Amino acid sequence: MPLDVKDPVALTQALIRCPSVTPHEGGALTLLQDILQQRGFTCHRMTFSDEGTPDVENLYARIGSGPNLCFAGHTDVVPPGHLDAWTVPPFAAEIRNGTLYGRGAVDMKGGVACFLAAAMRHLDRTSGKPAGALSFLITGDEEGPSINGTAKVLDWLRQKDEKLDACLVGEPSNPEALGDEIKIGRRGSLNGHIVVHGRQGHAAYPQKADNPVPKLARIIDRLSTTVLDGGTANFEPSRLVVTIISVPNTATNVIPGRAEAHFNVRYNDAWTRPRLETHLKGICETAAAETAAQFDLSYFGTGDVFLTKPGPLVETMVAAVAGETGRRPALTTGGGTSDARFIKDHCPVIEFGLVNKTIHQIDEHVSVADLETLTRIYERFIEGYFASA
Repeated sequence: MPLDVKDPVALTQALIRCPSVTPHEGGALTLLQDILQQRGFTCHRMTFSDEGTPDVENLYARIGSGPNLCFAGHTDVVPPGHLDAWTVPPFAAEIRNGTLYGRGAVDMKGGVACFLAAAMRHLDRTSGKPAGALSFLITGDEEGPSINGTAKVLDWLRQKDEKLDACLVGEPSNPEALGDEIKIGRRGSLNGHIVVHGRQGHAAYPQKADNPVPKLARIIDRLSTTVLDGGTANFEPSRLVVTIISVPNTATNVIPGRAEAHFNVRYNDAWTRPRLETHLKGICETAAAETAAQFDLSYFGTGDVFLTKPGPLVETMVAAVAGETGRRPALTTGGGTSDARFIKDHCPVIEFGLVNKTIHQIDEHVSVADLETLTRIYERFIEGYFASA
């Protein structure tokens, strides 16, 4: 039986059955490309690579001209974990009692399927000629290093003078039920690495060594206990969390020659990344001076804080959600990072998708009813966007 491209449930099942564990394409992008090409989209498949990272396949597809409304998402999924722990096989896409099970059902093959079905229904109503341009930016690298995916596709689009006017990221944004939240921004994410240098020696003769462990402890205590801010109008307070403490030493009678730690900061719009880096370095320098510690501090990570202020794009999604659910969603900025951190430099971007209760879990699942409801929300959103663009 041919796949019904206007049925989000059938599309979600078809995508789940493609074992696209990051960074492998698994047939998912090929499935999407085949559907989109048959409906008149111009499709571009692109593979990007970088030294030390796996090659990643990506897809950009567009139909129409005028204001370009882009849907961004990913078909790669995290590994399923222990297969025996699943109620049903993770790539079987079985439905039981109105619930569809499978890896990626929520994060985020279900969201991709819903927007695809919504786009197909919209094209049917417009005889294949939308009032503007509809496009899909689908990566296979969101759950991986996020190096050879969305960021590089966006660079490719810029080189081709392909403009995005607005973007919806279909990440699962709702904590409990459809209509809970629209994400209009994300906190920035900054990783830090501290190395404190000492001098190795025998634990029985500490005066002949220079122990870096208590010096590192002083520094990370100051970092962990310093209040960065009290939050802003749109964001919760910035927070620093120490995630790794490491000492290359397996002997209890040896004072190590170095000690190191990693930390992560989720920061709000009270900061820019350069200001935050300078501020944290100052905290480390003050703590280090108290113990004469010699240290190195480096930073890495991607994604600065951003906010899409309420306006036509946000209100169009609010109206679409309210029209289908009867609820006015909260406008939030919490949670982790997403590929919206790359897109925000190109156009206004918001996030709205399925309920995120089971993402990355054993027995990841989605309500069949939610797939249809989200599709209708997306239909309203597409129509509303083109009506106001």
